[in-house]
Amino acid sequence: MKASQRLISLDAFRGLTIMLMIVVNTPGSWKYVYPPFRHSEWHGCTPTDLVFPFFLFIVGVAMYYSFRKYNHSLSTNAFVKILKRTVFIFAIGLFLNAFPRFNFEQLRIMGVLQRIALAYGFASVLVLLLKKWARWVLAFSILFGYWVLLWALGGDDPYSLEANYVTKIDLLILGAQHIYKGFGIAFDPEGLLSTLPAMVNVILGYQIGEIIAGAANKKLLPVKLLIIGIAGILLGLFWNIYFPINKPIWTSSYVLYTVGIGSSLLALFVWLIDIHKFRSWAHPLIVYGMNPLFIYVLSGLWARTLIYIIHFSSGDGTVNGYTWLYNTIFAPLFGNMFGSFMFAAFHGLLFWFIGWLLYRKKIFIKI
Repeated sequence: MKASQRLISLDAFRGLTIMLMIVVNTPGSWKYVYPPFRHSEWHGCTPTDLVFPFFLFIVGVAMYYSFRKYNHSLSTNAFVKILKRTVFIFAIGLFLNAFPRFNFEQLRIMGVLQRIALAYGFASVLVLLLKKWARWVLAFSILFGYWVLLWALGGDDPYSLEANYVTKIDLLILGAQHIYKGFGIAFDPEGLLSTLPAMVNVILGYQIGEIIAGAANKKLLPVKLLIIGIAGILLGLFWNIYFPINKPIWTSSYVLYTVGIGSSLLALFVWLIDIHKFRSWAHPLIVYGMNPLFIYVLSGLWARTLIYIIHFSSGDGTVNGYTWLYNTIFAPLFGNMFGSFMFAAFHGLLFWFIGWLLYRKKIFIKI
């Protein structure tokens, strides 16, 4: 595959991932979440648990193409641009957490964009510093070291919600008032320490990007990606016996499992879109994939505006716009559970339409 070619399959895969990120983040009611859109309660992996690691994997694949302009080596110019982008994405994530109340005493520090920023920033510097073989060694050293660290320094049940070492690090560095409370205790599923294995999703994505770009026979490329994918899935499932697949603490088995599935799906996309040119079905996904982080940030701002700024009077008092929209339109029309699905689907279509307008006007906003 020539270096000058754009990997259309990657744009489509990125678009699918962003669409799913928006859909799973906006159920009409957290009480009635459509079952496929639920995260695992702790150990395990649902389809929804694949979405975030897929995005990090895609970031890594795209990095290989992006870093061609630096000749895949770390220069001062490359470092400054990586640092600026890392800080910018992290700052946007902080802003989203704060908006619109800006209560800095209780501000959650970490989040999805913050993890993307840190994983991208550190992975970028490392892949540009290291040779290909060293990147493989680093990736698996991080995964093995993370396993040992959690096992050795955790409590009696080191991979549990209450005793994992990830929480101890976050409490020590961030403080309980700046950590997510959605699990019933101060625990952040995008914590500092667990960002370390998340960075490996990016590094392994970069390695896959190098394999794709260097493929001499692109017709055999999907087979290579599928073999790598199956190997990742099997390794992840085997490691799961000793180190459970778990998204909240982002276990090493979870990294290999999700990279394996991601590589397998990318193989299918490459085979359909780049090799056999079946592109018409993927056009809606490509539209989503051209302004991914901008659309994601916009969806976050919209959801928080509905919840914290827009309010309506009802028989029970005042409700926020998010609840009003679900209770007034979607639940009466479709019922509680399917109404939650339709609420999520509506938002998926709404932000696709915004992405389509940008795509049509050839406006591409890089974050």
